[in-house]
Amino acid sequence: MRLNFPPRGTTRVCVPEILNLAPLLGRDRDASKAHARGYRRFLIQLYYVCWICLIKMANEPTERHPSPYLSFDRETWAKKRENFSVSYSKEDVEAIRSLNDVISMEEVEMVYLPISRLLNLHVSARIELFKARNDFLGDNQKKVPFIVGVTGSVAVGKSTTSRLLKLLLERLPWKPQVDLITTDGFLFPNRILEERGIMGRKGFPESYDLKALINFLFCVKSGSAVARSPIYSHLEYDIIPGEFVKVKSPDILILEGLNILQAHRDSEPVRERPLYVSDFLDFSIFVDSREEWIKKWFLERFLLLQDTAFKDPKSYFRKYASIPRDEAVRVASEVWDNINGLNLSQNIAPTKWRSQLVLEKGPDHSIQEILMRRL
Repeated sequence: MRLNFPPRGTTRVCVPEILNLAPLLGRDRDASKAHARGYRRFLIQLYYVCWICLIKMANEPTERHPSPYLSFDRETWAKKRENFSVSYSKEDVEAIRSLNDVISMEEVEMVYLPISRLLNLHVSARIELFKARNDFLGDNQKKVPFIVGVTGSVAVGKSTTSRLLKLLLERLPWKPQVDLITTDGFLFPNRILEERGIMGRKGFPESYDLKALINFLFCVKSGSAVARSPIYSHLEYDIIPGEFVKVKSPDILILEGLNILQAHRDSEPVRERPLYVSDFLDFSIFVDSREEWIKKWFLERFLLLQDTAFKDPKSYFRKYASIPRDEAVRVASEVWDNINGLNLSQNIAPTKWRSQLVLEKGPDHSIQEILMRRL
């Protein structure tokens, strides 16, 4: 925005009321008038000097505050791909897309292939570091999995991001084994949540069996041959008793979840601070957008589920399958405002700047800006 001088002929309007010097006039009105005219000229000159300073300040480019993140638009980020490429088809991409998420082949090429190249560089550097460490120790210990954390709000599209990265990474030339685990499997069973009176806070930090999740990650990072993750049913909205996914020392493990970037609170005594999920992550990605858009996507997904999964007799939410459309919108809005939106503002959003990579989505689900933390 540029500033301009006030137009000519408007001096009386533009000059402040301080120039009304009538009270300064004394008995010697001629001398007082001369003095007042001189003082008025001085103040007018001072007034215009101030305008010149304001114009100069407004028209000079302002320096941006230093940031620990580098910012890229889609076009600039796409160039970071260089000649990196993996094989995939449109059918492959469609198969991993979430219910109401939108992802195009152009988005894969412009955004996700550069991310895959970046992750490949990080994993390769970690492998070389591990070899150097073995040389230092004079040992031949087995390398441990590289863990990539993907987080963000409910309905923001982190599941699609996670599945797409798995698809691309496991097709790298060196064919790494890539596993994907969600933290949903480490939610307490509904029975326990109901006993503790926190069924309405499912997804909040206190609804997770953090000890079991930390033990799982501890096994993975300790090089255990097998680590087990409980299975969660989104249809039944509960843990499936006695069923597990076995993670067998993959090259890369993608961990998707809501609260994986939380860290200790400053109020916690140092000796009593527990391990957190973030302590085990080698790289982290935060998928983000404006809350108004995320809420809109959540409402759209709820209405789609009303016509599909909610109709299944085993669905925990089958009671919503037959309610009128306007009632469904009201229910979904209340769920967002009282649970998901609250969890986002209180627990998820504050961890955004602990991630290495932030993907900012626009209203059409497309990623418009990429923020990469400086090393």
